[in-house]
Amino acid sequence: MNFDTARLDRFARHIVLPELGGTGQVLLNQAHVLVMGLGGIGSPALQYLAGAGIGTLTLVDDDDVDMSNLQRQTIYTERDVGHGKAVSARRWVANFDKELAVNISDRRITPENAPAVLEGVDLVLDGTDNFATRLAVSDACVAAGVPLLAAAVGRFQGQVGAFAGHLEGEACYRCFVGDAFDAEDCDTCAEDGMLGAMAGWAGTFAAMQAIRVLVAPQMGEPLWSKLHLMDGLAPSLRTLNIAKDPACKGCSHA
Repeated sequence: MNFDTARLDRFARHIVLPELGGTGQVLLNQAHVLVMGLGGIGSPALQYLAGAGIGTLTLVDDDDVDMSNLQRQTIYTERDVGHGKAVSARRWVANFDKELAVNISDRRITPENAPAVLEGVDLVLDGTDNFATRLAVSDACVAAGVPLLAAAVGRFQGQVGAFAGHLEGEACYRCFVGDAFDAEDCDTCAEDGMLGAMAGWAGTFAAMQAIRVLVAPQMGEPLWSKLHLMDGLAPSLRTLNIAKDPACKGCSHA
């Protein structure tokens, strides 16, 4: 793939990196990433994925922008309040880089419609805020053979996990959380609070991991079945290994 002068200038700081280079930039340009949830995690993640030149982005969120979102959801402004997040996010990408292809969906993801949303996707970055959606996405990723980055944040803590349950010996997100959370019963940031910058840390870390996966092994291995835990108060970052559950109903057949 040939880049014109403007595109070469835009990604020059990537291209000079030995771990990325022109080959890596082409891989990013050819990639199709699905961002599930365009809130506190999805917003900064989207900004850096678009900045990295991800050629095709599918953006999914069924919610509208609320004034309380602006404290941490960095792609929105006061003008977006009351409008759909998916539409507003597409507008942000169009203003940022008109060369990127963007698909959107404002449907709530369910086990029934998730497979169709994943068609043609190379990687899913999930920043949604309920377990029922997360597990539906995880199961669909395993079935489609698509890797998943699952990110979450609350108060002063965040986590980003890399899952490839379709691969032998690798865990899926359901291996990590189990089956008890198929119902929509998780806590919300409205109840517990959240430091806006903490959401930014989780979102940008997830974007970094996405780039790592898409150009692997140029920047190192994808680090499947590992969960990175972020503590904003300490501050600290530590990594845990997630074991594949041989009885997992999401990936035991994989």
